Amino acid sequence: MKKKYILSEIDCANCAAKMEAAINKIDGVEEATINFMAQKLTIEADEERFDEIMEQVQKAIKKVEPACELQSK
Repeated sequence: MKKKYILSEIDCANCAAKMEAAINKIDGVEEATINFMAQKLTIEADEERFDEIMEQVQKAIKKVEPACELQSK
């Protein structure tokens, strides 16, 4: 399953790169990319575990940038 999300409050491109790397390490994530300029996350992950994976994605984002919010597109 592939979905797109809006990320708000990303302060720098370095933080976006750290988030992307952390998300790509999560089990079940096939590919995740963050476009810092557009402030968008595109993620492709196991459909059967998608909600569980997104909870882990949320934690990874908050660990790098606590003020960042993930919103459905």
